[in-house]
Amino acid sequence: MTTAQQPEIQTSENRTVAEFIEDIKALSKEIQDLYCLDAIPWVVGYSGGKDSTATLQLIWNAISELPPEKRTKTIHVITTDTGVENPYVSGWVRTSLKHMEIAAETQAMPIKPHLLQPITEDSFWVNLIGKGYPAPRHQFRWCTSRLKINPANQFIRQIVRANGETIIVLGTRKAESATRAATMRKHQVGRVRDRLSPNASLPNSLVYTPLEDWRTDEVWIYLNQYQNPWEYSNKDLFNMYRGATADNECPLVIDSSTRSCGDSRFGCWVCTLVNKDKSMEAMIQNDEEKEWMQPLLDMRNELDIRDDRDKRDFRRMWGQVQLFERDIKGETSIEPVPGPYTKYWREYWLRKLLTAQTEMRQTAPENMRDITLISIEELSEIRRIWLEEKHEFDDSLPRIYQEVTGEKFKDPRPGSDYSLLGSDEWQILEEICDGDGMRLELMSKLLDTERQFKKKARRIGIFESLEKCFDTSSRSQEDAIRNAHLKRDLRQAASDGDVAKIREAFKQLKLDAASKKEESQPENKPENFARMKFQKKEE
Repeated sequence: MTTAQQPEIQTSENRTVAEFIEDIKALSKEIQDLYCLDAIPWVVGYSGGKDSTATLQLIWNAISELPPEKRTKTIHVITTDTGVENPYVSGWVRTSLKHMEIAAETQAMPIKPHLLQPITEDSFWVNLIGKGYPAPRHQFRWCTSRLKINPANQFIRQIVRANGETIIVLGTRKAESATRAATMRKHQVGRVRDRLSPNASLPNSLVYTPLEDWRTDEVWIYLNQYQNPWEYSNKDLFNMYRGATADNECPLVIDSSTRSCGDSRFGCWVCTLVNKDKSMEAMIQNDEEKEWMQPLLDMRNELDIRDDRDKRDFRRMWGQVQLFERDIKGETSIEPVPGPYTKYWREYWLRKLLTAQTEMRQTAPENMRDITLISIEELSEIRRIWLEEKHEFDDSLPRIYQEVTGEKFKDPRPGSDYSLLGSDEWQILEEICDGDGMRLELMSKLLDTERQFKKKARRIGIFESLEKCFDTSSRSQEDAIRNAHLKRDLRQAASDGDVAKIREAFKQLKLDAASKKEESQPENKPENFARMKFQKKEE
């Protein structure tokens, strides 16, 4: 029997509770038929929230009604811990997965939970504190793919490689938002099988959304009236949502006109894509036992500054000035695109994060005292980036770690504590450069580039690396921006075919190059054998 032969499931916004119960029965039968129809494994997305909990519970209850000999197909349950989840919710999900694993074994259910995590190089803090990526914005939403999408997609691709296909079960609902409803309807048009939509980003993967037509109040009706099969309290889940609601109230829903509890969204506590973390604010406000999370909220709000150009480099990540047009009060202004956080602010955010972690380990409940906001592996990768990619050989991370935590930093990376340059050499270089930040940056890059090539058996590429140091760090901020404007004007003149402007731009570039060369030559060159030998060539 195929799913097309099942009773039609109600999609009306005004269906009664009795109709809803009948639809649950029909949906359970549909799940059983889909499960038994082929050998394609299922992957259920589970976040610990109400929708994913209801989805998994619906599937668990439906499959448990099948005879044991038909429960042969593995149902993978995946949840992604981004490393910056709301710590209370993260603890809830981890405990839930443990309950799930035990219950599946006891009940002989083909359900296998998996806790996924992003690779260290993709973690939030490695990118923000290590590389200097600014706090995420809608125009630069660098976090979602690295923290959430990539770990889940990698797991799903592994299942596809092993089995040829997979069915992804999600708890998405049309009632969540108008945008979500439009997206789901668009995917419905391309369905190749009943109730299964193709996944545009993952080949050989079909998406099943059993709750797509459920209202929020119906989700809570189901969770409160049907027992959780892995013996995890849905009432506690309800209370968690209620605690994350501003007025600490989830009303009893008796009809569709009553606003239901459940609009709260739990996500990353560092998220700056929303104006406020309303759920965490409400948790702290409604429960004195959750006041220990206040340092997280404070840091999140400090990160969420719309104009943070004073904290960021005037060059992009690759060291070049990039210009863009801004509309300021009706006038066009061409300004540099701000780049990564500067050294000072990266160190500031590290200190802030370690301070929050230290405070929370002292004030959190006993079961949360081992909370880790940033792992040793992340700290090691941040240290590597600062030393090897940003050439900051003062090696400030171990010092900051010890000052904040009172403990010595133990880097797991082999050979990480061996270096020819250190804080003493950095201090000497600062004194020599006498407050000239760009000269300090250039000299530190040149010295550290030479150090890195010194360890190699062959020094192929050293000249290109040294040249890159000059290309990115030899000009002052004012000169670099002016040079970027000249190049932009030259490109625009070439595009317009304006010969006069092209000549003028080239002339100015030559003058700047000559001026730069003159500044780099000392006025009184000391006499030495090399100078006397090559004097004519220099002249």
